Amino acid sequence: MNTVPRVQIVVSVPHTHLYSLLDAMAAAGAGQLGEYTHCSYANDGVGRFKPSAAANPMLGEKETINEVPEVRLETICPREKVKQVITAIRTAHPYEEPMLYLIPLLDETDFE
Repeated sequence: MNTVPRVQIVVSVPHTHLYSLLDAMAAAGAGQLGEYTHCSYANDGVGRFKPSAAANPMLGEKETINEVPEVRLETICPREKVKQVITAIRTAHPYEEPMLYLIPLLDETDFE
């Protein structure tokens, strides 16, 4: 099996910031398939979090469990661009600590 060439990036974001986050991720190299950019999939859901007294939440109250409607955004990224995409996410995302999932993907050539 080859070194993992691509990574799936999953992040949730409030609806109000979906397109600005997607643009930032695409500008950093995520979501590109052939001649297409901004390739992604999104699901609506509910994010839950409990900020500490020292946190500065964009939404919700400190020291209580909050629920916020969010979009779960999924896209792919070449392995060599993951760090710059993560930097773009942290810059464009409205939350202090966005929840990120980085999932290594198999390539079609792994099955030849």
